[in-house]
Order: sequence, then structure tokens, then C-alpha cells
Amino acid sequence: MEIAGDSLDDVLIELYQRLLEEGSTNHGTRGGTLECLGVTLRIRRPRSRLSRSEDRGKPFSAIGELLWYLSGSDQLDFIKHYIARYENDAVDGVLQGAYGPRLFRKNGSINQIENVADLLARRPGSRRAVIQLFDAEDIAVDKKEIPCTTTMQFHLRDDQLHMSATMRSNDAYWGLPHDIFCFTMLQEMFASLLGVQLGIFIHHVGSMHVYDKHIEAVKRYNDEGHQRTNEMPEMPPGNPFALIPKLLDAERRIRDGEIFRAQDVIDDPYWADIVRLLQVHWARRRREDLSDLRSDFSNAVYLPFVNDLPPTIIKDSVS
Repeated sequence: MEIAGDSLDDVLIELYQRLLEEGSTNHGTRGGTLECLGVTLRIRRPRSRLSRSEDRGKPFSAIGELLWYLSGSDQLDFIKHYIARYENDAVDGVLQGAYGPRLFRKNGSINQIENVADLLARRPGSRRAVIQLFDAEDIAVDKKEIPCTTTMQFHLRDDQLHMSATMRSNDAYWGLPHDIFCFTMLQEMFASLLGVQLGIFIHHVGSMHVYDKHIEAVKRYNDEGHQRTNEMPEMPPGNPFALIPKLLDAERRIRDGEIFRAQDVIDDPYWADIVRLLQVHWARRRREDLSDLRSDFSNAVYLPFVNDLPPTIIKDSVS
């Protein structure tokens, strides 16, 4: 099965319909599913990574998960505030399949982010720009949780950076929107670092599935109808990976209850808006007023997500 579209919503609405119509029943580790094997999604405008659906349009947990990756951490204490279900998979407060250590300290010392950036800078046409997340050892012994993503590959062609992600397993309802957000943000971070344009995003999945408990929610999403493409602004040029310490420090300060204006800690409007989204998430958790935050946003694309409703922390499987 191959599905192509401009945006996350373009591919979700067709994927969900085809899972409902063509999916076969299968009982996986986490329960019964409707499953399609060998699914490829192509998103032509990867900045359209935020759903406009009332149900799927929740950027906060996705940003939290992205920062968890970029922190290099495998600790539950960071991610549980954004995706609570990880508490079910942790062993002594550690997620064995966490992506962060595998991105930055693979086999204890290999920084795959730096290696891919260096390779593409030296050899733009390389077919070796691959990040490996899944290891043979992940199934050599029984682990409570292992990576759903096997590889990420980056293709620099005609001054555009394309990306292919390959997954052994993907929960189409909870996990897929998070994965597309995080992966396309990484893709754009590499493109900004290399000074090239953002290309297409290709998402290959061995087992694409929706859990039985989410089937009615999938139907409700499709009943909302087709959603207008909603693009995030273009990431500014330069080295966004150099901003990781600032972003993580801002997240820590927000989590600790400190009040500050995003533009006072990071002067770029694009990244200041990312900090503001984190502030919205925590303000909603604490039931604080959002008026000042709403007026501070540089880009109106985020305003539909800034409301006074209680937050939703993801509690179900995202694999």
C-alpha cells in the first residue's frame, strides 16, 4: 500500500479509511488490531506536520518527545510528563528502547547525528547517510520495550534533503502523528544545518495497525472530513542542533514552574514559539491563564492549539 499527500492529514484520512476497509485482524503484544503490512506514506510538504483535526491536532506531546530524543536521555522522568503511557514500559525508571542514547551514543560512543551531518557535507550524493535505531540485540533477549523505528536515511539530491524512515511497527492512531512530527523536524534540522531545501518525507512501515480500542476514534477523525493543509513556518538557516542546550534548559525551567518570556531566553522567533508551546502545555496542566502567551506567538499557525482546555497527556501505546 502506498499513500501520498501534501500533509499529515492528507495521508491520515486515506490511511485510516484503508485500514478500516482492508485491515486484517491480528493480536499483537498490546492487544487486538486491524493491520496492513508493507505500507509506505509520502508527504510532499513535511512542514505540514501538524494535524488540523480537533482530535489529532496536539503538538505538545510531540514536541516533548522530540526534545526527549534530542536530550539523549532514556529516563522516564522527562517523557512521562508528555506521554504517560511510557510508565508502563519503563524498567527502574529507564526506557530500554529510547531513541536519544541511540542517536547520540550508539554502542556507547557513536554520535549518529554528527556522523550523518559530516557525511552529507563531504559527500552530498551519499547513500550511506543512515541512522540505525533497532539492534539485533533488541530481540536476542526479552526486553519490555524496544524501538519501533529501525532506520532513518537522508538523501541529499538537487539541493533538497529527503528523508526515509523505516519502522517495524507503527500505531496509526497514537504513534504515527508523533513519529511524522519528530522525524520531519529532524529532517528539517539537518536541512537547515546543511543549508539546503526541505525535500519529501517517506515513511515505510512493516506493520501499520490501529488498535481495536481506537477504531471508533479513527472513524470520528474521518467523519471530520478533509483538513486544509496547515504548514509550520520554515526553520531558520544555521545549526539548530546548537540550540538544543537552550531548548532543554527552557523546558526544565518551565517544568520547574519558572515564569519567563520565551524571547528573553531564545531570540529567534521560530524557536521562541516552540518554547511558547511548551509553556502552553504546562500552563494548561496548572490551569493558568493563557492570555499573555497567546499574544506572544510570532506565528498564527499555532494559535488554534492555544486554548484554555485541560491538557491531554498521551496514555496509550504509540508503537
